Amino acid sequence: MKQNNTKVHIISLGCSKNLVDSEVMGGLLSQSGMQLVNRRELADIVIVNTCAFINPAKEEALEEILQLAHEKKTGSHPFRLVVSGCLAQRYGRKLLAEIPEVDLFIGTGEVGNIALHLSKLDRPKTKKAAIITKPDFLMTSQHARVLSSTSVSTYLKISDGCSNCCTYCVIPAIRGKARSRNPADILQEAAMLATRGIKEIIITGQDTTAYGRDLPDHPQLSDLLTDMAEIRGIKWIRLLYAHPTHTTAAMMKSIAKNKRICRYIDLPIQHIDDDILKSMNRKATSSHIKKIIAQAREIIPDVALRTSIIVGFPGETQKRFDRLLDFIVDTKFDHLGVFPYSREEGTKAALLSSRISEAEKERRRDIIMNEQAAISNKINQGLIGSIQEVLIEGKSDRSDYSYGGRCRRQAPEIDGVTYVKGKQAKTGSMVQCKIIDADDYDLFARIID
Repeated sequence: MKQNNTKVHIISLGCSKNLVDSEVMGGLLSQSGMQLVNRRELADIVIVNTCAFINPAKEEALEEILQLAHEKKTGSHPFRLVVSGCLAQRYGRKLLAEIPEVDLFIGTGEVGNIALHLSKLDRPKTKKAAIITKPDFLMTSQHARVLSSTSVSTYLKISDGCSNCCTYCVIPAIRGKARSRNPADILQEAAMLATRGIKEIIITGQDTTAYGRDLPDHPQLSDLLTDMAEIRGIKWIRLLYAHPTHTTAAMMKSIAKNKRICRYIDLPIQHIDDDILKSMNRKATSSHIKKIIAQAREIIPDVALRTSIIVGFPGETQKRFDRLLDFIVDTKFDHLGVFPYSREEGTKAALLSSRISEAEKERRRDIIMNEQAAISNKINQGLIGSIQEVLIEGKSDRSDYSYGGRCRRQAPEIDGVTYVKGKQAKTGSMVQCKIIDADDYDLFARIID
């Protein structure tokens, strides 16, 4: 492809699924001849790929857009401003009138057409536009993603969209219904990532355990995991976003029997009170959630379990909150994230009465996080003296430890890190380490021969 002089900078906000979309757009723009640049002050076009899942994500996206709009209006460096992703899909047409500095809004269905849209921006009579189409884009292995040059781990999106229709969630409206990729196509991408030096593949999607249900021959996630573990070069495979309703014993057995698959399951339960679960349309009862957790710990005895929960959902009385708190204390998740309920327009939950104040939501969040800090600390203290394989991700930000990395129990960005001291280690290398100390969320280790 002939090189052109258009320089593009992409800012990716939000979740891992959005990051993959940004990498796909980067690949398509590079193939079209445009140049990707790391600094926005060098760019002719700046793309902000946005999230709009909950209010804090929308606020972050709007803050970034308004800052860029200000720079565009007052700065000496002229550039075109493009907003893509979930915020654009949801509010693009409305924002077009409100933020005139944005040249183009494109929705989640237009990821595959990014080069075409950007090529039209330089035409003299091009008007500002919001191109919001059906959210049905699904990447394939033919999309050459532009990964970070220092990547040693990366996300692999096995599906897009969601058909669960939880009452608090806007994802089906923004991302469309669940669409699974063909297993052969996923395995081809995994093999290509391995040849690019990727050591850890993190499987992502809105609901990874619903994988294959929409495809004619209903391929199983357990088989996909087993087949992926046979690809040469991949050291770790990690699973995120496993819905309790769709999590199977077969999937757990696949994790247990394959050394390359991290004994780690991200199982967002959202709540444990049956009335709240029903009101959320989670389709999983408290007894089923408890059964899945017990099953995971029986099939994979050393499994690290992560979950996420929502506090302050409409109807969460003190008694129902106490039930959730007791469950957290009893279950002892290795990792846990808490989100105060965010009332999203267009969702069924937004119409529910018995709302809880923001201050009370934050209070409940703090109570659970304080309990979790103590739980995590005790689990981490129990790891002192153990030998862990650690993926070195780069130099440490601490003077007393040379490197920062993660062991199999830790997912990037959402869990703690392992700080490592000892002999020289390369970024991307796997080293055997002895855990010598721990705090609430991080581990401290020394490289052993």
